[in-house]
Amino acid sequence: MKKLELTPVRLGQSDLHVTPICLGTMTFGQQVDEAHSHTIMDHSIERGVNFFDTAEIYAVPPTAESFGKTETYIGNWLSKRPGMRQKMVLASKVAGPSRAMPWVRTGDGMTAADMLASCEASLKRLQTDVIDLYQIHWPERHVPVFGGMYYDPKNEKSVTPIHEQLETLAKLVKQGKVRYIGLSNETPFGVHEFVRLAEQHNLPRIVSVQNAYCLVNRVPENGLDETMHRLNVSLLAYSPLAFGLLTGKYDEAGFLGEQSPKEGRITKYESVRKQRWARPEALAAAKRYNQLARDNGMTPTEMALAFCYTQWRVASTIIGVTSVQQLDEDLDAWGKTLSPEMLKAIDDIRWDMRDPAV
Repeated sequence: MKKLELTPVRLGQSDLHVTPICLGTMTFGQQVDEAHSHTIMDHSIERGVNFFDTAEIYAVPPTAESFGKTETYIGNWLSKRPGMRQKMVLASKVAGPSRAMPWVRTGDGMTAADMLASCEASLKRLQTDVIDLYQIHWPERHVPVFGGMYYDPKNEKSVTPIHEQLETLAKLVKQGKVRYIGLSNETPFGVHEFVRLAEQHNLPRIVSVQNAYCLVNRVPENGLDETMHRLNVSLLAYSPLAFGLLTGKYDEAGFLGEQSPKEGRITKYESVRKQRWARPEALAAAKRYNQLARDNGMTPTEMALAFCYTQWRVASTIIGVTSVQQLDEDLDAWGKTLSPEMLKAIDDIRWDMRDPAV
C-alpha cells in the first residue's frame, strides 16, 4: 500500500490546510454499513487523506431513517481512535430549507435557531467539540440547485437574510464550536454577497464553496471560477465521477438493463434516477468521455479524476466510495496528467454536448 504524497492546500484565507483529495461520506449509512465505513476511513488516513466531509442530512439518498446516520458513524469511529481527531480536518453541513424533507425541520426557511440546533446535533453525533469547516448545504434563498435550470424571481423565498446567517455562524465561531465557514451549491451572487457582508460587518468570511464539478457538469467554469479566484475562496469539487457515469459502468447496459450494475447508485435508487445524473443526455456525454479515456490508454475513472485533480480551479476533490477497492482506484489516479491533445478533445466534446448534468 502506497501512501500518497499529498501536499496540503490552504482553504481561502483560513489556516485550514487540507489534502487535495477529500473523503466524501454520504454513502455511509445507506450503501455502506458502519463496520465497512470505519475500514474505509482507516484506509483513507493510511493512504494520506486528512480531509473528511459529511452533512447532517447524510446518508444519501436522504430518508428519515438515515438522517444523521453518517455523522454518527464518523463519531463512533473517532471515539475508538484516540488522537485521530487532531490529525484530520472535519467538515460538515447544515441543511438549507427542508423542502421535501420534513424530518430535517419544519417551515420554509433556515432560521438562526435552526442553524444553531443543527450544529449542536452534529457536534453530538460526531462526538467532537468543534467542526473545522461548517458549510451551508444549499442556499436559504430559492435558487436552482441539484439540477434546477433557471432562477425565477417569482419563486423567491427567504426567511433569514444572509447577514443574519453570517451573524449566526459568527456566534458558533465565537463559541469555539466551528473554526471556519463555507457554502455549498452556491451561485456567484451568493459567494459575492457572503464575502461582501462579512467584510462590511466584520463577520467570519467564507473560505470555500462545495459545488458539483466534473466532465459532464463544468458549470463552475461559467463565472463562479472567476468569482472564487478574485475573492480567494476555494472550490471543493464534488461528484467528480458524476454518480458513476464517468467510471464507464453504465456505458453498455444503461441504468436499468439486465447487465446494469446492481449496486450502482443510479440503478439501485429510484429517487436518484429522477436527478440530473440520470438524464439520457448525461449518459450519452459520459460514454463519449469514457471512450476518449480508453482510446488514450486510461480508464474512464483515471481520466475523469485527473481532470479534477489537475484543475487550477479545484482546491480539493471530494471522492465518494462504497469499498476500499474503489477508494484505492480513486487515490491511485493521483499524479495522472492529461496531454494538451486530450484536453482539447475533452473541450471538443463539451462544445458538442455542453453540461448535460447541470
